[in-house]
Amino acid sequence: MADTCEITDPYDAGDLPVGDGHTLHWTVSGNPNGKPAVLLHGGPGTGSSPRHRGLFNPSHYQIVQFDQRNCGQSSPYAGNPSVDLSSNTTAHLIADIETLRLDLGIEQWLVWGGSWGTTLGLAYAQAHPTSVSELVLSSVVTTSTADVAWITRSMGRLFPERWQAFQEHLPRNRRDGNLARAYNELLMNPDPTIHNPAALAWCDWEDAHVSLVNGYQPYLRDQEPAFRLCFARLVTHYWANAAFLDDGQLLANATTLAAIPTFLCHGRQDVSAPSDVPVALAAAIPGAELFIAEHNGHGGPAMSGWTRSITDRLVADRTSLD
Repeated sequence: MADTCEITDPYDAGDLPVGDGHTLHWTVSGNPNGKPAVLLHGGPGTGSSPRHRGLFNPSHYQIVQFDQRNCGQSSPYAGNPSVDLSSNTTAHLIADIETLRLDLGIEQWLVWGGSWGTTLGLAYAQAHPTSVSELVLSSVVTTSTADVAWITRSMGRLFPERWQAFQEHLPRNRRDGNLARAYNELLMNPDPTIHNPAALAWCDWEDAHVSLVNGYQPYLRDQEPAFRLCFARLVTHYWANAAFLDDGQLLANATTLAAIPTFLCHGRQDVSAPSDVPVALAAAIPGAELFIAEHNGHGGPAMSGWTRSITDRLVADRTSLD
């Protein structure tokens, strides 16, 4: 079986006002009569990617994608230095997902999330369990205080020279404590001589710690300055506030997902997000299936292939029941 399916163009698209001056850009591809699935992108701030459609057979799935607040083709865009992020929290994003579901007339949908999208997917499913038919999560993170401290500070032991450059970009009096918050202060500064170098330094560190992905090539630092600024602002906004969730909330409330078939996959070599998080979630969610890809990092071919096998199985199960 191929790791991914043919990536088809959207057959429908639009822009949905969701309040607070925000508009979400969304697309739908695949089969209009297929099994609905909504894809939650990572970052926060990367925007949706056509390649994620390849995890779903377009003949059998109605594939919904959207750009989360302030990124991609949604507006206002966080790459604009004047854009305020105060109405962008996990609670806002959860409400946006539900607003989009209702606007598209979908009763229930499979929720797929990758990286940050797994945090958002778990939070959405816990808030709206009857809206979710299944959860399929790849590169699982909960964006807890411990997760953020690991990725911004403790992981410096693995990439010491790169972490030193990352830390030393900050003023000396901001190098202790919450590094994501310290970076966010620079990134929200309207002066481009301050926020642009900070965005590049942040993206250099992100490129460093996801570099164990098979065949990885640096990505973020080579993007346009507005994209780097958008991405770095949104990531630090969420990480500085531990995703605007009570610490440990997603794991503590995992039993509320008992009625939702849940599938988790993670790379053993994912240094950005150690596998203790998905292992703990799988143990806490009744009936959850966990796949650890031994030779993958923060993504990889074995994880894509496994995800495809799950989405194919769920369609086969649905067909057998119809």
